[in-house]
Amino acid sequence: MVLAAGADPNNEGSPDAGANRTLQAYHDLRALILSGHYEPDSRLTESGLTTQLQVSRGTIRSVLARLAQEGYVTTEANRSARTRSFSVDEAIEILETRAVLESALAAKAAERATEADIAAMTETCKRMWDLQVPGGREEYGNLNRKFHEQVKRAAQQATLTRFVDSLLYPLVMQQYRDAERANPRTDSVREHEAILAAIVTHNPESAAAAMRHHLSSARRALQLKLPTPDD
Repeated sequence: MVLAAGADPNNEGSPDAGANRTLQAYHDLRALILSGHYEPDSRLTESGLTTQLQVSRGTIRSVLARLAQEGYVTTEANRSARTRSFSVDEAIEILETRAVLESALAAKAAERATEADIAAMTETCKRMWDLQVPGGREEYGNLNRKFHEQVKRAAQQATLTRFVDSLLYPLVMQQYRDAERANPRTDSVREHEAILAAIVTHNPESAAAAMRHHLSSARRALQLKLPTPDD
């Protein structure tokens, strides 16, 4: 982000301009956190963020307060914050909640998906097959996320979608992604096709079951499990 010539990050201008700048800074910092730009439990200082986002300290405080309320960061008394990190217990709870909600969305998608929705999901699965080659892992992951977004859109259920979007599972996936990288989930496209088949045949129960199986497999691939007494 670069300020216009002569712009002063400590002068937010009119109230409307200040509100817009705060909202933009919120979206920018949230996107950086979700993208994995910061490692879990990374320290975020007001001075560093002021320079990085080129906004005032007051704006940064407002942004951090909102992100703390939403669970993306934890705040500290010395005007800094840390990106969230999750215990195994917390991570499992979040991923289990995601499985419940997304299974319900898959069932709704089986009831409401249009021909255009089905065509889009079919194309995504096809491209995922094409990318099962060396060097295709990053785009494969992008398409994996795209398929889930397509299921959400096909469900046409705003309340469920809002609850799913409020979960912090992208941060959980980032924190525990090393296990996933060591054992890439190339089988996920087959699981997507099972979900898609249930949606195509308008079978809500099968769609929900296929989504539950898919997300439970993803959790196992991340090796999220409770410590044993021997640990």
